Amino acid sequence: MQVILLHYGETNGTMSTGAPREIIVPHRQIPLEIPEGIAPTEFFNSPCNLRHLARANGLLRTREGFLLYRKAIGHSNLFDTSIIFDTSQKVLDPMGRPVRRDQLSREENLVFSRMTKVVFDFMLEKFPDPEQHLVFCGEASLDATWPLNKSGVPSIRMIHNHFMVFDKAQLAASPHAANDNPNLTDGGHNGLFLDYLSDVYLQFLDVLELEVLRPISPEKCKLAITGYPQGLPSWEVVGGAASLNRGQFWKEYDMVLRGFLDFYSALFALVASEDNRIPAEAAFPDRIEDILLFSDQFHQAARMLRLQVLEDPLFANQIRWKPAYKQLLYRDDEGRLIVTISQNSVGNAITELLGIVVKRVADEQAYAKEEGQLVEKLLELRARLIRYNLGTAIATPSWPHGRFVPPS
Repeated sequence: MQVILLHYGETNGTMSTGAPREIIVPHRQIPLEIPEGIAPTEFFNSPCNLRHLARANGLLRTREGFLLYRKAIGHSNLFDTSIIFDTSQKVLDPMGRPVRRDQLSREENLVFSRMTKVVFDFMLEKFPDPEQHLVFCGEASLDATWPLNKSGVPSIRMIHNHFMVFDKAQLAASPHAANDNPNLTDGGHNGLFLDYLSDVYLQFLDVLELEVLRPISPEKCKLAITGYPQGLPSWEVVGGAASLNRGQFWKEYDMVLRGFLDFYSALFALVASEDNRIPAEAAFPDRIEDILLFSDQFHQAARMLRLQVLEDPLFANQIRWKPAYKQLLYRDDEGRLIVTISQNSVGNAITELLGIVVKRVADEQAYAKEEGQLVEKLLELRARLIRYNLGTAIATPSWPHGRFVPPS
């Protein structure tokens, strides 16, 4: 059960109830046809489709294999782009591709972090007013036990970071999303974390030894328009955008992820087989024992999950036995940069973590009105990445010589 928190704040001079919003985002119909007998998510993860993605919407590729591309079916036409670690042409098994930063080499992680920094700086530069625009990026990982044809599975099973900007006036004017929207209920997992694990979850992550990231109350950094995120561990980036230029920030950003992975692994080891052993790959083994394995609350939640898995086959099929996460970096209403992290379950995309449900519709004319300004910004971003030695340009039918050409 999802708990909806209400928050009141001023938006463009009017009082707005903090509640999740559903916005409509037009897109162009993708020219590829899904072959008969294959599920859409299976097709989207195929090497054939991913090769087409780069040819039709690719902007830039690095020698390590990172691909910057325009989201053909995006979440926001104001600004929307993504970076993936495109291993699809050399790792043909979709389940064998890296899906988390901790699966990258040091060199790959450095490039991925630098690209993220440049894109985020670009968004802050182009959209400087926190009262007008919501700016954020987020990674959403999948684990190897997530069925490819499961509803809600992101269309690309590789590590990726998604960058978006939303107009706050549009969000405020959008209707409230239904409280039982499956993207918000998160298959019941988020309710479990909020209702039974919130205290021990916050306690476990609060002991991380951080310098650039400072814990902040979730109540202080949730968005007034949506009232989200809800009850998640959150950290303010001390020093703001300037700190993104420090390697220490990205080290701590990874520490937050490793702490979450330890928590997730310890919990679902208990659920799966009542295993109290500390995972061999744990980054913080002493804290797992000290805080988690001696917590009655932690064991109670694991027992509840285990009993539900035994009795409910639908719920059991939704469990992600290996760690799957959503980690966000966003600008809050006060202009602070905030880091937060949550589990990734069925249907819960990074937009919904901030209370935004995106309803994407095929509308050629509506999309054409917005496409030019979107692509111009993406091409300007590409030029900046190239200048910083972060990749080489890709020419597509829409920008053959570095300029936008509307489709005929």
